[in-house]
Amino acid sequence: MNTVITSKESILKVSRELIANQGWAAINIRTVAAANGVSVGSIYNYFASKSDLVSATVESVWHDIFHFSQNEGAYNGFISCVEWVFGRMEQGNKKYPGFFTLHSISFLEEEKPNGKQRMEQSWRHIKQELHAALMDDKNVRPQAFDKDFTPEKFIDIIFSLIISALVQQSYDCSGILEMARRIIY
Repeated sequence: MNTVITSKESILKVSRELIANQGWAAINIRTVAAANGVSVGSIYNYFASKSDLVSATVESVWHDIFHFSQNEGAYNGFISCVEWVFGRMEQGNKKYPGFFTLHSISFLEEEKPNGKQRMEQSWRHIKQELHAALMDDKNVRPQAFDKDFTPEKFIDIIFSLIISALVQQSYDCSGILEMARRIIY
């Protein structure tokens, strides 16, 4: 076996490929090391434990699915941003079957805080992008929001519906879009 140290990104790329092809069970130090063609010790240079590897892989998959910088500024309003998110959800489910519903149960009890923190970081990123698209949407009527119903509260509601759709593996966003249209336009 090659004992050459690999890069952290290479390890995460191979981990994503393992998840896509073999599921969560394939993510362990030995399997990832073998798939990278490196020693187990090389993996430990980047990840102190299996839980660190799994948590970083979760974050990496979320980032792969919802990498917004490639689409930055390309939305034609808030509605197109929500459509993009739903499209990415569907593509992500095809690329990483069961990821959205299975990764949360893959953490052992001691792994949950780190994995949850990384998942919430990814969620914040999605919410920030939705918020930016909403604030940049010139068609939102001026009275759509006030001190009691803020853009942030609206994004929280929309995001809750997105998470519900993820869990249900429902990629039809037409109801959410119609609700958003009635509220903000």
